[in-house]
Parts: sequence; structure tokens; C-alpha cells
Amino acid sequence: QVQLVESGGGLVQPGGSLTLSCEASGLNLAYYAVGWFRQAPGKEREGVSCISNSDGDTYYDDSVKERFTVSRDDAKSTVYLQMNDLKPEDTGVYLCAADSGTAIETMCKNSWADWWGQGTQVTVSS
Repeated sequence: QVQLVESGGGLVQPGGSLTLSCEASGLNLAYYAVGWFRQAPGKEREGVSCISNSDGDTYYDDSVKERFTVSRDDAKSTVYLQMNDLKPEDTGVYLCAADSGTAIETMCKNSWADWWGQGTQVTVSS
């Protein structure tokens, strides 16, 4: 049974930082690209950042460039999203997803993935 479990969300003030983790089980994460997606109330799901499995190439949405960093540790079957300088508009449920055959930019822009986690809430508010 494939599972992706996100953790690390919470309430943070504007300008603060959080690190999200996505731990995978039931699959060999080394064979999958992984993406982080954000679902805000009343808005469509959007791809925040994606990382490839082959060369570690990364993609970031323009809204998070220079503030967010995605990384992976396949030995731990875990992908991370370091979020700095958080803004109220970063608020939402953050989901991770894994896909075995889609280019990372396509994955992020179209929210395409084979497997999805349940998400972790991030709230940026003073």
C-alpha cells in the first residue's frame, strides 16, 4: 500500500519559516519525481515546487522562488520543503505527490501525479 504522509505544518507569523516533510512508504521513492502542491480555500490546487528523481532538477512556481527550497533524501524516502519569509498568501493545505513518468514542470503546472498525500495545514498570520 502506497502512502505519502506530510508533516511540519502549523501556524507561523509573516516572515517566519517552516520545513515540511513528505515520507513515502510502499514504493521506492528513488524512481519517482515528487511535488509539493498548495490548496487554499476557494482556489484551485497549484504546484509550488517539484523535484525530479533522476538528476535532482527542481522547479518552483514564481510566487515562491528565492523563498522555498525543495530537497530529497531517498535513503529516508523523504522529501522536504524549506519555506522561508512566509507570507499570508502562502496559507493553505500543502500536499505532496509522487509521479513516475511526468516532467517536473508539467507535473507542477498541471497537478499531475500517481500518488497523493492527505496534506498538512500551513497558516501564515499575525
